Amino acid sequence: MTPPVPASPASVPAPVQSSPSLSGAHSAAPPAHAHAPGHLKALALAALGVVYGDIGTSPLYTLKECTTGEHGVVPTPENLLGVLSLIFWSLTLVVTVKYLTFIMRADNRGEGGILALLALIPEKFGGGRGRRHVGVSFIALLVIVGASLLYGDGVITPAISVLGAVEGLEVATTTLKPAVVPLTCAILVGLFAIQSRGTGSVGKLFGPVMLLWFGTLSVLGTLQIIKNPSILAALSPHHAIHLFATHGFHGFKLLGSVVLAVTGGEALYADMGHFGAKPIRMAWLAIVWPALILAYFGQGALLLAHPEAASNPFYEMVPKGAATYALVGLSTMAAVIASQALISGAFSLTHQAVQLGFFPRVRVKHTSSETEGQIYIPEINWGLALACIVLVLVFKGSSALAAAYGIAVSGTMGITSIVYFLVTRQTWKWSLARALPLLVFFLVIDLAFFSANAMKFFDGGYVPIFIGAAAAIVMITWKTGRALLGEYFVANLVPLDSFLANLETTLASRVPGAAVFMASNPKGTPPVMVHHAKRIKVLHETVVLLSVVFEHVPTVDKVGRLKIEALGKGFYRVVARYGFMQTPDVPELLAEAIAIGPLPIDLREVTYYLGRETFLATGNGKMGKWSEHLFSFLSKNARTATKYFGLPAEQVVEIGTQIDL
Repeated sequence: MTPPVPASPASVPAPVQSSPSLSGAHSAAPPAHAHAPGHLKALALAALGVVYGDIGTSPLYTLKECTTGEHGVVPTPENLLGVLSLIFWSLTLVVTVKYLTFIMRADNRGEGGILALLALIPEKFGGGRGRRHVGVSFIALLVIVGASLLYGDGVITPAISVLGAVEGLEVATTTLKPAVVPLTCAILVGLFAIQSRGTGSVGKLFGPVMLLWFGTLSVLGTLQIIKNPSILAALSPHHAIHLFATHGFHGFKLLGSVVLAVTGGEALYADMGHFGAKPIRMAWLAIVWPALILAYFGQGALLLAHPEAASNPFYEMVPKGAATYALVGLSTMAAVIASQALISGAFSLTHQAVQLGFFPRVRVKHTSSETEGQIYIPEINWGLALACIVLVLVFKGSSALAAAYGIAVSGTMGITSIVYFLVTRQTWKWSLARALPLLVFFLVIDLAFFSANAMKFFDGGYVPIFIGAAAAIVMITWKTGRALLGEYFVANLVPLDSFLANLETTLASRVPGAAVFMASNPKGTPPVMVHHAKRIKVLHETVVLLSVVFEHVPTVDKVGRLKIEALGKGFYRVVARYGFMQTPDVPELLAEAIAIGPLPIDLREVTYYLGRETFLATGNGKMGKWSEHLFSFLSKNARTATKYFGLPAEQVVEIGTQIDL
């Protein structure tokens, strides 16, 4: 089988991706979580800080953009009712109906997210490695685009959230306006600088802070609604319809600002594995949804009486002075939490992409001994930091950044709808009559938002597109290169039976000790061992052929994950299975294999053999000159197999080969 998971620069020892036979066996509902009432409430509180930070800070800028932005409308009573109706029904249909009711049913053993969704689709329908000659199926390509757009979202969210919060200082006093951009950059630098320490200790504060945040939104909104309860008429959808009828095409363009209210909806699904579906639903229905509606309608009630407050209706809900500064402080904390959720999401997305073979190996640091999902990836962290600060310095205001925000969000939502449809049809075996209406319903909303945002491309919408395009090119090139490299090794694969039969004539001698050859393919003879035996004419008395296989599931239990087979003549094959959210540790798994037995090796004396490829990029191969140049660059700069597999460097021997893909 073609090994699609990366191995830099030594691709031979790369773990392989197993057949997704398990992916077709999932039910339509996620596995049951046995939560005690107290535990359920604790998880729901924690979900406030991790899952709802992004969507929870949207009131900072959404209504402002709907009433003052280039695609906004004048805040007349009629327009305000229409805008608020659109916001209310967008939150209801996208978050409550689409994600909480339907999308979150598509879990991969409790885990969510667009890559986990891809893993649910059987390989023969495009959920696996796809068409062999290019390495990427159409469905995998679609998911790559969706995942890449999430990186664009991960860059914009910290910038716009923190900038939108700090801009409250301008409401308190115009003299602080020059300090907004420098202060925002300082907060962002601090935020990214503490990522290496992990979010465990700080994360304990996230839930209570966000509970205070949503409580503040509810109180401020309620006070304004009491003053002008007529704003509640916006709950009726006919006001949204009337707005479209009145404004025509400009009303459609307004959706490009309305979509800001549902940014972060994808996080509900992506973070499902951390908390379970039930706590996330509970937090939304009991706290987040009511608080957001009250906040938006409260701002609308304020604008009914004071249309001039449209420049920043959120901060205008409190008196200028001490209350404004206090609200700026709370908003900034909420914005930092929202940013943290997206940064952590980018780490998790990258980790999954590496394990599924879509991304070169990177350094993954586990920041918690208790929670496996808490990781830190330096390359991604500082890449996001640089991009965020550049965005703040270039755009200088949340209104300018808002134009760049919606495309990534709406694009990913649309792709999620399509892949979910394939899961319902191919994995759950729904009838077309049952699955198609749901797809049409979702896509009508998703494509409306995406089309409206596409018109903001030259106003800043190009930012997430360019970021997403760069990420997609890297992922597609890596996936394709790994597939072609796998084909090369399969074509030159020596059957193990044949190798063992000719062992005596091939070798000059067997030397004491043990060798571990990392094998990307759990069948056949590792090319690095064939090359070694042919050129050196010597092998150790004990030889272990070790393959790390990644399943299309998030985690694999330790019990039963190892398969050990004695092949004769001192040869053993060990196959270790991992989930795509786990990181292998070869010495640890070999220690397990020794304990299970029979594996007569001493880990202190083992020599590990890895392959290191040099790619020629001549233009004569299948991949093409420029693509192979990029693949070669990625291979050279990706994390080494020695570090990735946790091998002791002093016991590693690398053997190089030259290949033209």
